Amino acid sequence: MSTAASVHSIFVTNPYEKHPQLSETEAEILWEYAKLAQTVKEITAKTKRLTSQNDETTRERLRWLEQRMGVVLTLFKASIWGVISDQQS
Repeated sequence: MSTAASVHSIFVTNPYEKHPQLSETEAEILWEYAKLAQTVKEITAKTKRLTSQNDETTRERLRWLEQRMGVVLTLFKASIWGVISDQQS
Protein backbone atom coordinates (compact mmCIF):
# COMPACT_ATOMS: atom_id res chain seq x y z
CA MET A 1 0.00 0.00 0.00
CA SER A 2 1.41 3.40 -0.92
CA THR A 3 1.93 6.14 1.61
CA ALA A 4 -0.56 8.49 -0.05
CA ALA A 5 -3.22 5.78 -0.07
CA SER A 6 -2.58 4.88 3.57
CA VAL A 7 -2.74 8.56 4.56
CA HIS A 8 -6.05 8.99 2.75
CA SER A 9 -7.41 5.74 4.17
CA ILE A 10 -6.96 6.99 7.76
CA PHE A 11 -9.87 9.36 7.07
CA VAL A 12 -12.01 6.60 5.54
CA THR A 13 -11.52 3.48 7.64
CA ASN A 14 -10.72 2.97 11.29
CA PRO A 15 -7.51 0.91 11.58
CA TYR A 16 -8.26 0.21 15.25
CA GLU A 17 -11.77 -1.10 14.65
CA LYS A 18 -11.03 -4.84 14.88
CA HIS A 19 -8.29 -4.67 17.50
CA PRO A 20 -9.03 -7.38 20.11
CA GLN A 21 -7.69 -5.42 23.09
CA LEU A 22 -9.66 -2.23 22.45
CA SER A 23 -13.26 -1.46 23.21
CA GLU A 24 -15.36 0.20 20.52
CA THR A 25 -15.04 3.57 22.28
CA GLU A 26 -11.27 3.26 22.64
CA ALA A 27 -10.95 2.37 18.97
CA GLU A 28 -13.05 5.39 17.99
CA ILE A 29 -10.97 7.71 20.20
CA LEU A 30 -7.69 6.39 18.78
CA TRP A 31 -9.05 6.83 15.26
CA GLU A 32 -9.97 10.46 16.00
CA TYR A 33 -6.45 11.04 17.35
CA ALA A 34 -4.96 9.47 14.21
CA LYS A 35 -7.10 11.70 11.97
CA LEU A 36 -6.17 14.75 14.05
CA ALA A 37 -2.46 13.85 13.87
CA GLN A 38 -2.66 13.50 10.09
CA THR A 39 -4.45 16.84 9.77
CA VAL A 40 -1.76 18.53 11.87
CA LYS A 41 0.93 16.95 9.67
CA GLU A 42 -0.78 18.29 6.55
CA ILE A 43 -1.13 21.77 8.05
CA THR A 44 2.53 21.73 9.06
CA ALA A 45 3.59 20.74 5.54
CA LYS A 46 1.44 23.46 3.97
CA THR A 47 2.77 26.05 6.43
CA LYS A 48 6.36 25.08 5.61
CA ARG A 49 5.59 25.33 1.90
CA LEU A 50 4.03 28.77 2.34
CA THR A 51 6.88 30.11 4.45
CA SER A 52 9.47 28.87 1.98
CA GLN A 53 7.86 30.74 -0.93
CA ASN A 54 8.66 34.29 -1.88
CA ASP A 55 6.58 36.39 0.46
CA GLU A 56 6.73 39.58 -1.63
CA THR A 57 3.39 38.74 -3.26
CA THR A 58 1.83 38.07 0.11
CA ARG A 59 3.22 41.33 1.44
CA GLU A 60 1.77 43.25 -1.52
CA ARG A 61 -1.64 41.64 -1.05
CA LEU A 62 -1.65 42.39 2.67
CA ARG A 63 -0.64 46.00 1.98
CA TRP A 64 -3.53 46.34 -0.50
CA LEU A 65 -5.91 44.84 2.06
CA GLU A 66 -4.58 47.17 4.77
CA GLN A 67 -5.23 50.20 2.56
CA ARG A 68 -8.77 49.05 1.76
CA MET A 69 -9.49 48.37 5.44
CA GLY A 70 -8.27 51.90 6.21
CA VAL A 71 -10.81 53.27 3.73
CA VAL A 72 -13.55 51.08 5.22
CA LEU A 73 -12.66 52.23 8.74
CA THR A 74 -12.73 55.89 7.69
CA LEU A 75 -16.15 55.46 6.03
CA PHE A 76 -17.45 53.59 9.07
CA LYS A 77 -16.28 56.35 11.43
CA ALA A 78 -17.88 58.98 9.19
CA SER A 79 -21.19 57.12 9.15
CA ILE A 80 -21.15 56.68 12.94
CA TRP A 81 -20.37 60.38 13.32
CA GLY A 82 -23.32 61.14 11.03
CA VAL A 83 -25.66 58.98 13.12
CA ILE A 84 -24.48 60.60 16.36
CA SER A 85 -24.85 64.10 14.88
CA ASP A 86 -28.38 63.31 13.67
CA GLN A 87 -29.38 62.00 17.09
CA GLN A 88 -28.10 65.13 18.83
CA SER A 89 -30.06 67.41 16.50
